Amino acid sequence: MSNPANRLAVTCMILAAGATIDARRAIAADDAALESLPRSLEVKLALSALPPHLRADATIFVLDPKKGYTTERSGNNGFTCFVERTDYVRAQYRDDLLVPICFDPEGTRTIEPVSFDVARLRAEGKLSAEDLRREIMRRFKDGVYHSPARPGISYMIAPIMRLYMGPESKDIATMNMPHYMFYAPNLTNADFGGGKTFGPYPYLANPGPHAYMILHVGAAEKAEINREHQDLLGEICAYRGYYCLDQKPSPHDRSRGMPIPAPSHQ
Repeated sequence: MSNPANRLAVTCMILAAGATIDARRAIAADDAALESLPRSLEVKLALSALPPHLRADATIFVLDPKKGYTTERSGNNGFTCFVERTDYVRAQYRDDLLVPICFDPEGTRTIEPVSFDVARLRAEGKLSAEDLRREIMRRFKDGVYHSPARPGISYMIAPIMRLYMGPESKDIATMNMPHYMFYAPNLTNADFGGGKTFGPYPYLANPGPHAYMILHVGAAEKAEINREHQDLLGEICAYRGYYCLDQKPSPHDRSRGMPIPAPSHQ
C-alpha cells in the first residue's frame, strides 16, 4: 500500500462504496415499506395531539398499512385523531414520518379525507409515490376535495413529530414543536403578515385550498406538554432510535433529532 497509485485506488473504492450506500439509503427513504406502529403507542400519540379536555370523547383512527385507516374508538364530540405516516406532496414513501394530528368537525369533513385517501392508495400498492401525488392533485383540480367552509382548528400539540424541514425540503427531522393550525384556505403570508417558517409568529403552511395559519404554543405550555408526556417520549424513543429527541440519527438518512427546529427553512 506504499504505492500512491494503490492508495488512491483504494480511496476511490471506499468513496464509491459510500456513494452506493447513500444511494441505497435514498431509495429506502423514497420507497420504504410502511410498518404498523404498536397499537397502544399509536393511540397515545394520536391523543397527545389534542388538549386534555377533548380527549375522552374524540374518535381515534389507527393505520393498517395494508388497508388504510380504521376506527379504533368512536367518539361523540366531532374531533378525530390519528398519526399521519405519508406526505403525498414530497412524493416519498417513507416509514419514519410521524405526525400526530387531530381535526375539529370541519377539518374532519374537508381535510382529513385527503390523508385517508393517501393512506388507502398507498396501501393498495398500485401507484408510485409520484403517481400518488399526481392523483391527489388531480382530485383537488376536479373538485373532489373542498376547502373548510368556516374557520376552524387542527391540533398538533403532541410532544413529538417527525416531518419535513420546510415547504420545499425533503430533509426530515424529529421535532418537539407543539402547535396549533388554523384553517386559512387560499391565503398567503402577506394576507396576515405571516412570519418565517418555524418562527415564533404565525406563519402559513401548505398554501392552497387546505392552507393553515400555524402558531406555536408558548414556552410554559410546551414545558407542561413535555412533562405530561414524559413516558410517551420514552416509549417512542425506545421503539425506534430516530424518534428520540437526543440527537440519535435515523437509519433512512443523516438528519437528527431536533429539540428545537431551525429558525427558518423557507
